[in-house]
Amino acid sequence: MTSRSEQRDTPGAGPAAPGVGVAFTVNGVPARCVVDPRESLLDVLRERLGLTGAKNGCDHGQCGACTVHLDGRRILSCLMPAVQAQGAGVTTVEGLAEPDGTPHPVQRAFLDQDALQCGYCTPGQIMSAVACLAEGHAGDDEEIREYMSGNLCRCGAYPQIVAAVRQAGRRASAHPGGRTDA
Repeated sequence: MTSRSEQRDTPGAGPAAPGVGVAFTVNGVPARCVVDPRESLLDVLRERLGLTGAKNGCDHGQCGACTVHLDGRRILSCLMPAVQAQGAGVTTVEGLAEPDGTPHPVQRAFLDQDALQCGYCTPGQIMSAVACLAEGHAGDDEEIREYMSGNLCRCGAYPQIVAAVRQAGRRASAHPGGRTDA
């Protein structure tokens, strides 16, 4: 049996990719790691930093389960090389709640509206919902559906998801300065 390093040195296999140092902030905490230049931000978040909220649903950017925020904008972390996060601020679903554990208004709305079934897509749905509200795209149910359309739910909880975004939007409107961003 050969070790991983012996397998990498096998003639014709090509050299292992050199590591690249990356420094960024995740949920307000500085993070530094050496990554393979081909490694996705999703893999770094999950495998190296232990932040398993973002999920690998399709690995092709088609389902939205891996949605996180990069400098306040939603991105599909399975498509983004981690090296591109250099110097950026990343927010994952784990970083939305208040330090005392109080849920973010969107998290609270998802619970209130029972906007989850199996829960696999829920972190990505919540991150997209926060962005949808921050971008001002929650004027009506049709607009919410349009701006949430990149996030798939195999269980079909879409009516509850739309209701949760609507609820969080109403609460933010009723309480100026209420948090809807990450």
